[in-house]
Amino acid sequence: MLKRVALVLLIVLVSWAYQATRPPPPKLCGSPAGPPVTGPRIKLRDGRHLAYKENGVPKDKSRYKIILLHGFSSCRHEAGVLTSVPQDVVEELGVYAVGFDRPGYGESDPDPKRTVKSLALDIEELGDQLELGSKFYVMGNSMGGQAVWGCLKYIPNRLLGVGLTAPMINYWWPSFPANLSTEAYYKQPPQDQWAFRVAHYLPWLTYWWNTQKLFPASTAITRIPDMYSLRDLVILKKLLVDPNMNKCKVQATQQGVFESFHRELMVVFGSWEFSPMDMKNPFPNNEGSVHLWQGDEDRPVPITLQRYIVSKLPWIQFHELPGHGHIFPADEGMGEAILKEFLVGQK
Repeated sequence: MLKRVALVLLIVLVSWAYQATRPPPPKLCGSPAGPPVTGPRIKLRDGRHLAYKENGVPKDKSRYKIILLHGFSSCRHEAGVLTSVPQDVVEELGVYAVGFDRPGYGESDPDPKRTVKSLALDIEELGDQLELGSKFYVMGNSMGGQAVWGCLKYIPNRLLGVGLTAPMINYWWPSFPANLSTEAYYKQPPQDQWAFRVAHYLPWLTYWWNTQKLFPASTAITRIPDMYSLRDLVILKKLLVDPNMNKCKVQATQQGVFESFHRELMVVFGSWEFSPMDMKNPFPNNEGSVHLWQGDEDRPVPITLQRYIVSKLPWIQFHELPGHGHIFPADEGMGEAILKEFLVGQK
């Protein structure tokens, strides 16, 4: 009798554990139970849809065409470095920029098979369908940096220039010295150490780990103030009244947190097919350039690891920003300075 009761309890426990680790299906945009489609989308090679938003001057009158990669918990409405750039400067430079929702975010269909490579190919197809030409610029912020590294690896022939602002780092990239990456890893909040560790080693547990109540989830999801520098907090107060950022807050996870936030963690901190530090210069004849901006008080992205990356890739123009944290692109005057340096080399 006791054995039967124990067996039943074991079956119930296993069944509960199985259900707890399985995320609910996404609420696809445009489906009867999902949110509405409110903006333009393209249809990709595999039938998925990618939502996008155009910024800046009209495409046919532009001198520079840029594809923007938004950060974590954001969406296509995030204008990246353009957030703080006056419109007259955008028009003077002749900048056309298009942001898009990464798969599972906003109004873009999820991609359960998403990898760093597949996202780079999505970007290439976006450029083709929007007729941006044979080459274009890409710029990624924070978590959007993983897509930029993917572009440098998989579609370098399509790039005119590349910009990274506070790009996230994978602590398991094999080119890092073990002592350096380990030291930086253990300086992160304990909840992030665990969230990243689960995403890397046990990706099938990512949904459960970040939704259960026994242990705290990643600070990237909870957005606790401790993850920001003092300067970040000042900038954040201004962003809280930005209508585009408020749209992102509402829309980013409207199809579900798993295919947006959790899938992102699994891709960024998973096992990559390459290490960025092993890549070759995509512009050996100086026909383009790669820039990386990083604040030395950035808490989510360790400056020590960023310095090591650029020491191994001397073709990257590194801009270390003293006193700045993680969300410096939105600081007053910073977006304009970054944009001018990126496009015309004006310091």
